[in-house]
Amino acid sequence: MKNARPPEAIERFIATVNKGDVAAFLAFFPADGVVDDWGRRFTGHAAIRGWSDEEFIGKQVSLKVTDIERDDHTVRVMADVGGNGFNGPSCFTFVLDGDKVHEMRITAS
Repeated sequence: MKNARPPEAIERFIATVNKGDVAAFLAFFPADGVVDDWGRRFTGHAAIRGWSDEEFIGKQVSLKVTDIERDDHTVRVMADVGGNGFNGPSCFTFVLDGDKVHEMRITAS
């Protein structure tokens, strides 16, 4: 469903990222959670934290949602990315497991 409202967990996730709260960001992922950043995969809290420190929250990232699509367990969030790293449109695809983010894939919008 295009232009859908995101699940509450994704709304909280985006707010957490925009606040720069690393501990709360990591808490969204289970121990075996994955970030796939344009094909580079980071699995587990330590790897995700290292990636985030260098390329995401550590770069004061901000996400401005421009569109949302969702089905049962997957949410695609198109966002304008700002901060001190990459800036521009990206697609964040979240594979959810309850209120946890099992996987976050970042690709072109």
